Amino acid sequence: MVPIILILVSRWLPVSMQLKTETHVFPVQLIAGVPGRNDGLSGKNRKRIMPAPKTEPPYLDPLHEANLYCNTPGIKERSMEGHAPHNLKLVSVQVMIRHGDRYPLYAIPKTKRPDIDCILEPERKPSHPHLASFISHMSKGSEARMDGTLISLPRFPSHSLCEMGELTQTGIVQHLQNGQLLRAIYLKKHKLLPNDWTIKHLYFESTGKSRTLQSGLALLYSFLPDFDWKKINIRYQWSTIFCSSQCDCPIRNHYLEEEQRRQYSFRVKNNQLEKTYIDMAKVVGVPTRQLRASNPIDSLLCHFCHNVSFPCTKNGCIDMEHFKVIKAHQIEDEKERHKKQLYFKYALMATHPLLNQTINRMQRILEGKNEEVFALYSAHDVTLSPVLSSLGLTEARFPRFAARLVFELWHDPEKKEERYVRILYNGEDVTFQTSFCREHERRSKQPLCPLSKFVNFVQKEMFLAFNSTSYYESCHQRL
Repeated sequence: MVPIILILVSRWLPVSMQLKTETHVFPVQLIAGVPGRNDGLSGKNRKRIMPAPKTEPPYLDPLHEANLYCNTPGIKERSMEGHAPHNLKLVSVQVMIRHGDRYPLYAIPKTKRPDIDCILEPERKPSHPHLASFISHMSKGSEARMDGTLISLPRFPSHSLCEMGELTQTGIVQHLQNGQLLRAIYLKKHKLLPNDWTIKHLYFESTGKSRTLQSGLALLYSFLPDFDWKKINIRYQWSTIFCSSQCDCPIRNHYLEEEQRRQYSFRVKNNQLEKTYIDMAKVVGVPTRQLRASNPIDSLLCHFCHNVSFPCTKNGCIDMEHFKVIKAHQIEDEKERHKKQLYFKYALMATHPLLNQTINRMQRILEGKNEEVFALYSAHDVTLSPVLSSLGLTEARFPRFAARLVFELWHDPEKKEERYVRILYNGEDVTFQTSFCREHERRSKQPLCPLSKFVNFVQKEMFLAFNSTSYYESCHQRL
């Protein structure tokens, strides 16, 4: 189960603002880094703060979950993308990613910010064989085709001290690795893109944050056989849930607010958690409420993933015991979240526009009306998390840095009416863990999930929880 945490600052934000910012009002995994890495930190900051678990524990261990979340570049990963019976042909691939490792969005009051260098240096670890050429290529992007909001964003991180929310070198390398892995499977093995591919074969959409744009560019740079700015049209998405022109949904906002109230109520009942925040506030010398509002977890994640020791002041240090209490609360809160189902109902309405776009692209490609055989959505944890929830993937871990969710479309060239979908999360085939194909696996001898089941889920079953038959009706029903 995925732990969650409430960021109290969201209580005072309007719903419209919460949906456009990466404030983690739902599950946020508190995670630690992998020791022994050099991310360009000064020697005094490279202090080892925790051991790295070597094997998968039989229970949800905070340190193990921490290592998974940080997603250290260089760790060999098993990938099931592109696996299907030999008689089937891969038709299209759609990928949703979370941006890579980033600098915190918040600062802990009265403490020194983590000293992390965001200038890309190929000689510094973690690195990648494509990093030097990536930097060179991104510097020459005058012919880039981008929507107006994106054109002003930097194409790679470039500050000696990272700015708030800036992608780090680790984040770039994570997506260079993602692109390289997907290229080996989809281009070299399955020949998804034709040799004479053009701009019409590729779809790329990003939110208006430099970390998502840069993450998508890094993945595409390693993925494409020839990264040509003239062949890439980069579209801007203003909404972090990618609802585009279908964002007017009062019922979605209602369940989001109800979920926030549930989280708050559950948190204030935890006396040990309250004592921990009081203790941390004393360490940094601020009122407890101010410490919570500054979202200390976001900054501590950066310390964990980059092996920087926790903040200290003249009053003491924030330590691992503080972390363990917060983490234990997250795990319990996650159990409560699944029981109450408020977040699930929010997720259904939050993700319908994006999932509907996904199936529409699949159907148009099969009908010969669309040639976008590879689509990439570069997004945030608050994008992927509700998608996982709405699909019924209750066992899926909260989106790590550089997480990827892949939708594959297959068909039988000899029996074109046989069309299938595969869904993979970080390389694991989770198709038969979805709510719409769970029963199919038990009752059918077909090796993949029929596309019709996915289509039926998006067009009909997503509305059953609201006793409705359409997205508009579900969104605007009376409470």
